[in-house]
Amino acid sequence: MRTSRIRTATLAAVTAALALGLTACGGADSDSKAAGGDNAATAQSRAMSSGDGKEGTRSTTASGGTEAGSKGTTAGAQQCRGDEMLLTAVHRFAGQQGDHLLVTASNKGSKPCWVTSYPAVKLGDAGTVLPHSKKDKTGTGKRITLQPGGTAYSAVNLFDYGSKHHTAQSFALALRGAEGQDGPSYSVALKGGKQQFSWNEADVLNWSTTKPYDF
Repeated sequence: MRTSRIRTATLAAVTAALALGLTACGGADSDSKAAGGDNAATAQSRAMSSGDGKEGTRSTTASGGTEAGSKGTTAGAQQCRGDEMLLTAVHRFAGQQGDHLLVTASNKGSKPCWVTSYPAVKLGDAGTVLPHSKKDKTGTGKRITLQPGGTAYSAVNLFDYGSKHHTAQSFALALRGAEGQDGPSYSVALKGGKQQFSWNEADVLNWSTTKPYDF
């Protein structure tokens, strides 16, 4: 009887020890899985952060694409041609300080076009192209895109010292290309009552969307 009780007690103790061992192992596995779950969440969070960064990059690219598209619209415009432009000039402040020829170029074509730099101007029968004004503060390489009906302005500054000057009633104008080369020349007659002008020296302003000397 004693032997049987001892064996029974021993078996019960072994069974209890085994159960505790299994429980401990199961608990370790659960802790390990929980730790693994936290690591996975951290990795996913990093991936989402990385994903957000990528979204930021896409947003910048999209913004740049829109900007490039806007530039593309301007870049898609062709250079203005003289035969599609209405070129006119008016003599302003004749014989006074600020004496100049106001040059107006209007796009009469059906598509946008651009002008750049300053027009190549030859006064009267002179064979030399007038220089760019040293006092001009506008950008020389800037392109101005003219929509159909759009207008750009330039001016020919006239300096008359009262003697040994030249006189004329018209001048030749050529539009410059992107590399500064001159295009075909077109004769421009003056409008208004003071069509004759005189000069000893003269220079030219860049194209602008606003009238120079508008005072």
